[in-house]
Amino acid sequence: MTQPSVLLTGAQGFTGKYMEAALVGAGYRVHGWGGDVSVVGASRESVDLTDRQSVYAAIDRLRPDLIVHLAAISFVAHGDAAAIYNVNVVGTRNLLEAVSRLDRLPQKILLASSANVYGVRPGAIDENAPFKPQNDYAVSKVAMEYMARVWSDRLPIVTVRPFNYTGVGQGENFLLPKIVGHFRRGEPVLELGNIDVCRDFYDVRHVVSLYMGLLEKAEAGDVFNVCSGQEISIREIIGFMERIAGRVIEVRTNPAFVRPNEVTHLRGDPSRIERLLGPLPDYSIRETLQWMFET
Repeated sequence: MTQPSVLLTGAQGFTGKYMEAALVGAGYRVHGWGGDVSVVGASRESVDLTDRQSVYAAIDRLRPDLIVHLAAISFVAHGDAAAIYNVNVVGTRNLLEAVSRLDRLPQKILLASSANVYGVRPGAIDENAPFKPQNDYAVSKVAMEYMARVWSDRLPIVTVRPFNYTGVGQGENFLLPKIVGHFRRGEPVLELGNIDVCRDFYDVRHVVSLYMGLLEKAEAGDVFNVCSGQEISIREIIGFMERIAGRVIEVRTNPAFVRPNEVTHLRGDPSRIERLLGPLPDYSIRETLQWMFET
C-alpha cells in the first residue's frame, strides 16, 4: 500500500528539517518546499508562497494527501513588516486557495500559528484565551488564523499554536541559541535584554513528535497549544548554562534588546493536546541546553 504523500512547506527551516526527518522515518512520501534536500527519501522544489500562480501550479502537480504548513517569517524582531504580512498571511492564503481548487482535497492540513497571538496574560493560557497580539509577527498570525477560517467549511485545517521552543540548528538570532553559543565559544560577555522574562520553552524534537500525533488523530477545525506547560526565566537559563559549561559569564543589559511591548510571562496549558495524544513527552530544559551545547 502506498503511503500518503505530504507537502511540507518551510522544509529548509529549523523546524522543517526535524519534521521532514520524522515524516520520512514514519514512511510518508515527503515533498518539501524550500532549500535543498537534507533527508534521504524526501524531494524538494523551490516555490515562492507569495507568487500565487507558482503556488497554484505546484499544488496542481503535487496534489498531496496531507499538508504541514510551517513556512513563515518567525523572528519577532525581523524588522520588515511588509515581508512578515506578505509571507505569513498572503502566502498562506495563496496556499489554501490553491488547495481548495483541487478535485481531491488533502485529508488534513496542519497550519502552524503561534502562541504570540495571546500576548501578555497571567497564568496558564488555554486555547480559548482571546487574542491580544503585541507585535507585527503576532498580528500576522492572528490575521492568518482568521483568514484560514474562510476555507474552514471546505478544508480540513488543524491549527497549532506553538510556544517558544529550541534545539540544535536554531539560529542565534533566537535567544536560547544565542546564549548557548556564547558559552560554547567561551565569550566573556553576553548582552541581553530583560533576563527576568519567563517563557514556556520546549524542545523541537518534542514539538515535532506532537505534530506527528496530530496528523494522525486531530480533527478538522481543532486548535491546539503546543507547549511544555512549564515556565522558566532567562536568568534561570543562564544559571543552567553556567553549570553545564562550568564557568560564569558576565551578562549586560543592552537597551536595544529590550522590546517596548515585551511579553513578560508566557506559559501554555497543554491539557487539550494531552487529552487527545496522552501524556507529553518527558522533557527537561537542562537536557535540551546540554544537547545544544555539546552538538
